[in-house]
Amino acid sequence: MHVYFLSEKLAALTVNGLYLGTVDGFERTAELDPSDGCFIECKPLSGFLPVKFCFDEALLIAPPPQVAVYHTKSGVAVCCKNFLREDAAMRVVKQQTVAGARITLYVQGRVQLSMQNETGFHLVDLPDELENAAIFEAGDELLLEGGGGFCILTRTGEIAVRSEGKVVARGSVVRAEVPLRDSLGHTALCEWERGKLLSFTLRARREPTAATYALALFEATLIGADPAPYLTDALAEKADALKEFLGGFISVVPTDRDGEVGLVYKRKENVFDVRYFRVTVEGGKIANISDCE
Repeated sequence: MHVYFLSEKLAALTVNGLYLGTVDGFERTAELDPSDGCFIECKPLSGFLPVKFCFDEALLIAPPPQVAVYHTKSGVAVCCKNFLREDAAMRVVKQQTVAGARITLYVQGRVQLSMQNETGFHLVDLPDELENAAIFEAGDELLLEGGGGFCILTRTGEIAVRSEGKVVARGSVVRAEVPLRDSLGHTALCEWERGKLLSFTLRARREPTAATYALALFEATLIGADPAPYLTDALAEKADALKEFLGGFISVVPTDRDGEVGLVYKRKENVFDVRYFRVTVEGGKIANISDCE
């Protein structure tokens, strides 16, 4: 089986003790048989503990919490994530009371927040970028900002919103400018109240090129933009049905084949399927979309 290894942090990759090189957003590939049960270690270069697992049949359908598996038509992609810190000692970053909730932000293996309020005691795992977050009241929720991102916590300790971006207005309504990381450099001005999205206004920085046309169409469909400008008149009449045709995909990935794009679908926790679609362009517009499976 063709296996792509990736990592959220720059890390050294070994398979059965054999060093294959470093991985991060750029993958390493190997031919592995799940029946062999190869031992995999993905060790960040400093500051974090390695993620260790066996590449076997069980991993493909039920990976551990620190591993995500993406099933593609050519094999599988395995991404290591949520690395624990080498220093397991507890370090309190800050303690404060916000909106009647007693908050402790600390690091112990990972960034965590404990919250005690009228609903009870809650423990929340946070991303590394919020290690030194500023904490604000946001109506009935809490707003955490730091490291180029933010999240909104409910009174019961659930993360209602987690995003990159810059908060531009706080209060009962939270407004933020969010980068969408797509091929056209879209950003969105978003508003949330009680953890629910109120408004979503798109802003594009550049026009698609021949190389990004297919990506732009699927990304527009994903983020709720109008896909009609990318379609021929005949296909634009069916633009409203495009989302239903494509299904509930959660992200878009490019391929090395012209006009072909991969769409990622969540099968279960930490397990995803990648389906491939091809577009045909006529006169500078997309005239047909077909499933490559």
